[in-house]
Amino acid sequence: MNFDHYTGRVNQHLSQYLSNQGSLTEVMRYSVLSGGKRFRPILTYAVAHTFGTDMNTVDASACAVELIHAYSLIHDDLPAMDNDDIRHNQPACHKQFGEAQAILAGDGLQALAFEVLATDEHLSAKVRIALLQALTHAAFDMAEGQSIDLSVVSKSVDISILKNMHKKKTGSLLSCAVKLGALISECNSEDQQILENFSQDIGLAYQIQDDVLDVLTPEDVLGKKQNSDAEKDKPTYPALLGLEASKIEYKSLYISAMNGLDLLSVDATHLKKLTLQLQDRAF
Repeated sequence: MNFDHYTGRVNQHLSQYLSNQGSLTEVMRYSVLSGGKRFRPILTYAVAHTFGTDMNTVDASACAVELIHAYSLIHDDLPAMDNDDIRHNQPACHKQFGEAQAILAGDGLQALAFEVLATDEHLSAKVRIALLQALTHAAFDMAEGQSIDLSVVSKSVDISILKNMHKKKTGSLLSCAVKLGALISECNSEDQQILENFSQDIGLAYQIQDDVLDVLTPEDVLGKKQNSDAEKDKPTYPALLGLEASKIEYKSLYISAMNGLDLLSVDATHLKKLTLQLQDRAF
C-alpha cells in the first residue's frame, strides 16, 4: 500500500495556506515545502481513513500538525539550539535567510497552525476546540522536550530521562497526529485509548530509530549532518544501550504498536501497513 497520495494532498493544501503570508511568505514556503517525510499528517489521514472519515474534514488538521513540526525544525536548527546548518539537503532556514527571519518564520508557522484549525468550517465548533486543545498541549510538550534536550548535553543521564525527553520532544507531536485523526472521526473512548497507546509506542520507537539512523545513514540520504548528536555530546539510545540493543528496542515498540491495533473496533490493516513503513524507513 502506498501512502504518497496523502503526501500529495497535504502538500497541495500547505501550498495554499502559505500562498499569501506577507513578507514572511518566501521564508515560510522555503521551510515547509522544500521537503520532509510528512509522517505526521500521513498518520492523521491514516487514522481518519481507518474509521471511514471524509478526507475533506482532515486536511486542516493534517496541515496544522505539519506546520507545528516545520516551526519546531526551524527553531531547533538555530545556533542557540542545535546549531545545524543543513535540513532536507539544503541550507537550514537561518543559513538561507538569517536568524531573525528564521525565528519570525517559525513564530508565524506556529500561529498559522492554530488559525488553520480554528477556521476549519468542515468541523463543528466542539471538535475544533478539542483539536486545538490537543495541538496546544502537544506543542508545549515538544518545547519542554527541547528544553530537556539542551539541558542534558555533555551530561550522563539514565534511560528514564532520555525516554521522557523523547516522549516529549518527538513523541508528543506524533501522538497528537494520531489523536487529531481520532477526534475528527469522533470514535468511541475505547478506540481513542487504544490509539493513544499505539501513538505512545510509535512516538518513542520513531525517535530511537532516528538515533540509530543518525549513526548509520549517509548524509545525502539522511538530509542532514550524520552523527550530529554524537558530535554535540548528546545522550542517545545507541550511546546508552548500544546500536544493536537500540535496534531491538525500537522494533519491539513497533511490534507492540501493531499488536495493540488488533483491539480496535474497526479493521486496522491500513494503520498496520503504515506502521511497517515507519519501521522500515531509511531516513
